[in-house]
Amino acid sequence: MVHSAEWPDELLRQFNLDRNKKTSDVAQILRIAGYGVPDLKKALQCASNSLTLIAQNTLQPFVKEKSDYKTNEMHLYRLPWPREELMNLGPVQVKLRITLSFFIEPGPGEIGWKNRYRYASHGLRFDLNNTDEREHDFIRRLNKAANTEVDELIGGTSGSERWQIGVNNRKQGSLHSDTWVGNAADLAVCNMIGIYPIIGWWRERHNQGCFNKQTRYTLIVSLEVPEQEVDIYTTVRNLVAIPVEIQV
Repeated sequence: MVHSAEWPDELLRQFNLDRNKKTSDVAQILRIAGYGVPDLKKALQCASNSLTLIAQNTLQPFVKEKSDYKTNEMHLYRLPWPREELMNLGPVQVKLRITLSFFIEPGPGEIGWKNRYRYASHGLRFDLNNTDEREHDFIRRLNKAANTEVDELIGGTSGSERWQIGVNNRKQGSLHSDTWVGNAADLAVCNMIGIYPIIGWWRERHNQGCFNKQTRYTLIVSLEVPEQEVDIYTTVRNLVAIPVEIQV
């Protein structure tokens, strides 16, 4: 439902998001209207010019090594984009929608209300590789972000100006959704999505013994191109297999 939702044009005009996007305006529209109005047809169907990929998986965010409690793993998905077709489209504008959903466990007692890193058991974040970012650089950046004590993106911005909601606004809560808009040729090489954990009380509150718990998540990815341009659904359907996953 969230993945199919969009903000109506009138709402975008009211907040000037069609002309001059500001982080504060995006945060306000999220508070007032959430992710917008769901589209049942889009939620249930694909079309020749759009496709949706869904992955459901389990990740163990943390691990204990001797006396240290550390970040354990992240997942990397290589997306089966129709590279040749996207490259041929060149500067044509395309849309990539990514939605990540997971469940958190609230901190026992009242201590969590005093520290946001102690309320949630853990957090998950997603990121997309940038156009000029090689795989090992992307993995290194995600590892650094996962192991920092501050919830922020490290290094590259993954074309942050092309995200509708943006990194800082989409990381709230346990359901994150955002739309990337850019040239088809650029998206042809942005074909890796990383899922990585951030700290929470599962790692910090050792006396609770939750450091080795696992979390389930769902990742939904949609690609949409102008209807008259190319049949990407059939192309990917003929190529697709289960997305390759790397645990780092």
